[in-house]
Amino acid sequence: MKLQVNNSPFSEEQVTLLNDLLPKLTSAQKTWLNGYLAATSASDVIIEEVIDNNAPTAVQAAPQKTRTVTVLFASQTGNAQNLAQKLTFELQAQNIEAEVLSMAKFKPNNLKKVEDVLIVASTNGEGEPPDNAIGFHEFLHSKRAPKLDHVRYAVLALGDTSYEFYCKTGHDFDSRLKELGAEQLLPIVECDVDYEEPAAKWFTDVQNILAQATASAETAQATAAPTAGGTEYTRNKPFAAEVLEKINLNMTGSNKHTVHLELSLEGSGITYEPGDSLGIVPKNNEQLVDALIAALGFNANKLVTDKQVTLRDALINDLEITVLSKPLLQKIAEFTTHNDFQNIVNQTSIKDFVYGRDVLDVVEAYGPFSWNEEQFANLLRKIPGRLYSISSSQAAVDEEVHVTIGRVGYEAYGRERFGVASTHIADSIEIGDTVNVYVHKNPNFKLPAEDQPAIFIGPGTGIAPFRSFLQEREETGATGESWLFFGEQHFVTDFLYQTELQAWLANGTLTNLNVAFSRDTDQKIYVQHRMQEEAAELYEWIKRGAYIYVCGDEKHMAKDVERTLIDIVAAQGNKSAEDAAAFVKQLQQDGRYLRDVY
Repeated sequence: MKLQVNNSPFSEEQVTLLNDLLPKLTSAQKTWLNGYLAATSASDVIIEEVIDNNAPTAVQAAPQKTRTVTVLFASQTGNAQNLAQKLTFELQAQNIEAEVLSMAKFKPNNLKKVEDVLIVASTNGEGEPPDNAIGFHEFLHSKRAPKLDHVRYAVLALGDTSYEFYCKTGHDFDSRLKELGAEQLLPIVECDVDYEEPAAKWFTDVQNILAQATASAETAQATAAPTAGGTEYTRNKPFAAEVLEKINLNMTGSNKHTVHLELSLEGSGITYEPGDSLGIVPKNNEQLVDALIAALGFNANKLVTDKQVTLRDALINDLEITVLSKPLLQKIAEFTTHNDFQNIVNQTSIKDFVYGRDVLDVVEAYGPFSWNEEQFANLLRKIPGRLYSISSSQAAVDEEVHVTIGRVGYEAYGRERFGVASTHIADSIEIGDTVNVYVHKNPNFKLPAEDQPAIFIGPGTGIAPFRSFLQEREETGATGESWLFFGEQHFVTDFLYQTELQAWLANGTLTNLNVAFSRDTDQKIYVQHRMQEEAAELYEWIKRGAYIYVCGDEKHMAKDVERTLIDIVAAQGNKSAEDAAAFVKQLQQDGRYLRDVY
């Protein structure tokens, strides 16, 4: 819908400007604009009332100096960024001067100028900072970091207790700022995957402290800006999406089972962009739940948890039983005197122990336990949503969303193990069923401008976001060149989306396609080998401003691809290994080397 002079309060010139701007805004930018306008409207009214009431004392009084708040985020998938932006809106709604910046965009030398710093930081991989925070993290921990005696700060750390280095990046920032002399506004707050409640409390605590420091008493009484209208679907309030199509993308004889799932969003109002993820609320395997209840000797129909559902229903739908973490093992240890288990919990690292094991393994091996049904249920955290890269463009499929899911299954410790969401989708969900979903925005993995070249590296299900990118580019008529590197095991059985990719090659949406099928040759060939074969042209694309995207396995593939990228830059650019690594790091800081890895 376009604005017209006759259906709006704007002049012809203003309507022209708005109609030029609005179609170009992303949903995140529209949300920000909604919050900004809502936040500023109240203060505009107050100013007008002061003028109309001819109160010269209030108008002429010199404003008192207030401290400026700088909100910095370290974000890989968008959670920390979204929280940082939301916090900034709320601060601005209280007439607190605040700005929000990615750590990649914040000039570290400006630390000398800031006053109050609020950090929202996630932790990536094995305790590493997210890509957009690497440079800031290194600067802060270097000898160049300035003394910060004039700075006050607070840190909100996001993490996942199933990982060994839980919230490490947040703790890195907290301890280093303290070392540099900054004053801690309040202790660091850690958030597990279900972060909404502790994050909201931290918001309130921070705002109360900052409001006390403002010059105006009215500031402390201001209320937060209302959120934009419409239903927001989340992990705790998902949308029940009907399954329209379900296809196994692998052919007979494949070692893999990759599901292409098409879901209806009709009537939800949900929007998404290429690069976003779909959260699926999973259910635990019923056979595993029944085996666990039997091993515990519990009554499956006993009412537990605040929702007062049966133990069996809670274990199927609400509670995580397939992942072990040190905090969980420490809680379990309080209910058993088994010496071996106490020794395991007291180890510095439990990484080797928890790998491949679940709650049933612990119950079977380290009893007896002194808990009852309610106590056991209270030990377990809420089952996290599983995020899958969206593999469709809404411009192409309208009120649908597509995802590409690889079924996970393996044997460990004498028992078959299943991926919670992937196995449920692959084995139990049929066309016509519903799946509880929500969209997870990822502003850090977006297409460049339509005329910019882009290089996509996505083996296996890592192809998912690039299918959405290519659909989007086809729909919009983008002129930028696109190059895809795709890999799998076998050409005949595992070439995901083969016909679509060939069609995009034929119509020019896809400029180059290089594939690697690792099990079809005597020597295994992976995407990084194909990159090396095309080193000269790849480097030319990079020199012409190409954006590089990587999606897929973080532990092996992503690291191999980055090493290869550095090697290519060194060889083709006649650079030392150190200079090539710095060049690639700069690409990352400039937002031209983006990763969606897991």
